[in-house]
Amino acid sequence: MPRKKEPEKKQPAFRHEAYIEGSGSVVNEQITDVLKNNYMPYAMSVIISRALPEIDGFKPSHRKLLYMMYKRGLLSPDKERSKSANVVGETMKLNPHGDQAIYETLVRMTRGNEALLHPFIDSKGNFGKQYSSKMHFAAPRYTEVKLEKICGELFRDIDKETVDFVPNYDNTMQEPTLLPATFPTVLVNSNTGIAVSMASNVCPFNLEEVCETTIALMKDPEHDILSTLKGPDFPGGGFMLYDEAELKKIYETGRGSIRVRSKYNYDSTTKCIEVTEIPYTTTVEAIIDKIIELVKAGKIREISYIRDETDINGLKIAIDLKKGTDPDKLMQKLFKLTPLQDSYPCNFNILIAGTPKVMGVREILTEWTAFREECVQRRTYFDLQKKKEKLHLLEALSKILLDIDKAIKIIRETENEADVVPNLMIGFGIDEIQAEYVAEIKLRNINKQYILRRIEEVDQLRKDIEEMEDILRDKKKIRKIIVNELREVVKNYAQPRRTMFYYQSDVDDAEEEDDTPDYPVNIFVSDSGYFKKITPQSLRMSSEQKLKEGDFISQSFETTNKTDLIFFSDKAQAYKSKANAFDDTKASVMGDYIPAKLSFDEGELLKTLVPTTDYSGYIVFFFENGKAAKVPVKSYETKTNRKKLANAYSDKSPLVAALFVGEDCDVLIRSSTGHALLFNTGMILPKSTRDSQGVQVISLRKNAVLANAETVAPEALEGLEKYRAKSVPAAGKPAKDLGDANQLTL
Repeated sequence: MPRKKEPEKKQPAFRHEAYIEGSGSVVNEQITDVLKNNYMPYAMSVIISRALPEIDGFKPSHRKLLYMMYKRGLLSPDKERSKSANVVGETMKLNPHGDQAIYETLVRMTRGNEALLHPFIDSKGNFGKQYSSKMHFAAPRYTEVKLEKICGELFRDIDKETVDFVPNYDNTMQEPTLLPATFPTVLVNSNTGIAVSMASNVCPFNLEEVCETTIALMKDPEHDILSTLKGPDFPGGGFMLYDEAELKKIYETGRGSIRVRSKYNYDSTTKCIEVTEIPYTTTVEAIIDKIIELVKAGKIREISYIRDETDINGLKIAIDLKKGTDPDKLMQKLFKLTPLQDSYPCNFNILIAGTPKVMGVREILTEWTAFREECVQRRTYFDLQKKKEKLHLLEALSKILLDIDKAIKIIRETENEADVVPNLMIGFGIDEIQAEYVAEIKLRNINKQYILRRIEEVDQLRKDIEEMEDILRDKKKIRKIIVNELREVVKNYAQPRRTMFYYQSDVDDAEEEDDTPDYPVNIFVSDSGYFKKITPQSLRMSSEQKLKEGDFISQSFETTNKTDLIFFSDKAQAYKSKANAFDDTKASVMGDYIPAKLSFDEGELLKTLVPTTDYSGYIVFFFENGKAAKVPVKSYETKTNRKKLANAYSDKSPLVAALFVGEDCDVLIRSSTGHALLFNTGMILPKSTRDSQGVQVISLRKNAVLANAETVAPEALEGLEKYRAKSVPAAGKPAKDLGDANQLTL
């Protein structure tokens, strides 16, 4: 019998119907709550477990790496270096964030990278350089590492329960939460970290100065830190610009900025400046690129060539100078314009008991002292318990010494092995632990000589126990131990300061010097926007100006090489420059095209130029609608070196002319209908607002516009009095057209 065809199951109209069927209920949640619940755990993890250093001076990634190297025995002086790849692989048992991240952490702590004042890892191979962005480190399979001797101070007594241990991420081994460092590593080596909504940037200090300051603070909490901690000490050396007020601020608040400049020497035979130390915050490539940029822009003219001569002997930037250049003055200019002088921003944000806190040096060292006191206390307690346990066992030997034959008889006559310990306990009146210890003594050691030699330690043990109990009761003795350890660290690992000092007053005086040469020049501007700066001598030799076809000289000035130049464009913008920013040229060349030279906006053209040396006088702007605005040149003076000023004049009506007037003078304006008006600029009140619309100076007829404006020399006024305005424009009464100027010539 044929089987019946089963009815087809109804397919859902949409795929998601099958998914929704039988699923749980839909819960509506605010998106802000979802973001908060999902993002906050991540943010806290970055802050607490990744980016910020703790009081022992390490981030978790540093601590895990060093601890695994310590467990591999790489601190032993007899141990050979291990391949970096092996160390990275072992560290992944504690740090599962990827081998490349672990290796980059290792590289920074090596001696070869030169990033730390006191490197923690002895290295062999190419580990790059901190001061170069292009000197990359080799792959981990090629390099070898082991722990430096100073790491012995990081792990001293770590096996004596001096710090807490926690399970690693897969619960297969234990790792320390902190390292019991015997000196304040948190201030000795630099540390930078960027967390979520906060960051940390701790500058390095000289080890000897830090230890001496810590000792002084333990003796006197009001100690003047600046007297022992002179200032930061960077691995790359250089000179710190000494600012006592700023240092005090950093020491008190943990925030501030340290200015560091490069160290150089000048070789007069080769006319070459050799830079051998640079600020910690920059690189060789950044310095060279910036100097090349300045040379191309014409801001530095004294350099003929620059090259990187860094080699196996260390960093060196060579700068060849042109003939007649003063090297010291050039370096002052380079310090001001390039990263040869740079700032190190300080932000001492450190985790204390899992909470980020920005602290000054005094508070950091106080917290470290409290941490170290706990380490010493826990170590002392651990040793005390071990000695008590040992004394307890040796006391059993003392009792056996009274009758060794009895002990042997008890063991020999006991039929069952399990009864040996109880019988010894009964026979000598000792507890189970002591009886177990006696029972485990080898037969060859059950003699009077062995037992006497062992119990000789009893008196010393009792003395040591008494001292340890005394230490645990007296905080001063704990601090004395810390002080002795700090002095031992200074004795073994102190090194001379690398970063020296410049006093602030000397630096400021040097920076104020302006060595720009000053001499007379003639400036010419053509109608199409070409600029020429010509010396009088060159102008006398060739007075014929080379111009584009149809172009003509619209402005000319006699001034000096230090003159400030304000270029006004047709887009109501001003571009500031200096005459010395342009090369001296000849009349027989085209000159510099200003819109290209000063990077005008696309389609923007030069309208007029105003030169000034002291920003005195006024600029009178004339607009097509018949209005004029009188603006002081002082309004265009800026404290910073801004090159572009927006809203330089009003853009409500097209600009016709901008006339510079040192003092009020007569001006003749013409309209498009052929009428003229003569008036004195003193009739217009000045406006401090640059984009002022001005006042109506002339009433124009329908469809007429202002066409031209120019100053009038006193000797040219004869015959023009009938065109003079009789009303006062500043009072809001514009003058009427007073005559036909079609045939007027000056």
